[in-house]
Amino acid sequence: MAPPRARASDGRRFAAAARRRAREKEIIDATRSLFDEKGVREAQIDDIAAAVGINRAIVYRHFSGKEELFALTLVSYLDELHDALQAADDTSAPAAQRLESLVGAFVDYGLAHPAFIDCAQALMRRRGPELLDEISESALFRLGRAISGCLAILVAALQAGVDAGDFEVADPTLLANTLYASGLGALQLARVGILVAEAAPGIPTVGEISPEQVRSYLVSSALALATR
Repeated sequence: MAPPRARASDGRRFAAAARRRAREKEIIDATRSLFDEKGVREAQIDDIAAAVGINRAIVYRHFSGKEELFALTLVSYLDELHDALQAADDTSAPAAQRLESLVGAFVDYGLAHPAFIDCAQALMRRRGPELLDEISESALFRLGRAISGCLAILVAALQAGVDAGDFEVADPTLLANTLYASGLGALQLARVGILVAEAAPGIPTVGEISPEQVRSYLVSSALALATR
């Protein structure tokens, strides 16, 4: 049995760790609220600190920098997306229907949370070595776990389709990653609502595209890639 002094020391460490986790969650929740209210580009560290009632120096005590804070805020979106994908996934459904439901759930979540699209795209524009320089190893692990958790649901659906002979996919993991990345781009297109085309050689024209059209395209393209 540990002596009283050692137990007291352990208790203080546990309490300090709990306070740190609680403060980190406070900061991430405030960042998420600002993202949803103003958008990713408008969220500044000073605004986040003010929302929590602290100064910016304390924010940097908990996070290595803005990129890490934004990455961990993205994790909160990804956790919700994971729940949405799980809710939409009917493992007993035919492969095509299962894939359609998952892609549809992804589109619905992205359209309902524009800041998720912005945050995910902002991080995807960074090269791997840059992220490694700016984000701690533990934060990258949490981000990777959140992304892979979402992708695992899609990979399982694709693999089930392959096993049933309905899909022809050489690498379900690669296709799932591709669908995720291209889906983010298509969701941005749905937000903008503008479709650029050529009315005549050298003459551009601008039309409209609806979220429903983007959803239909993403579903049909996912099915085409899985069954070709």
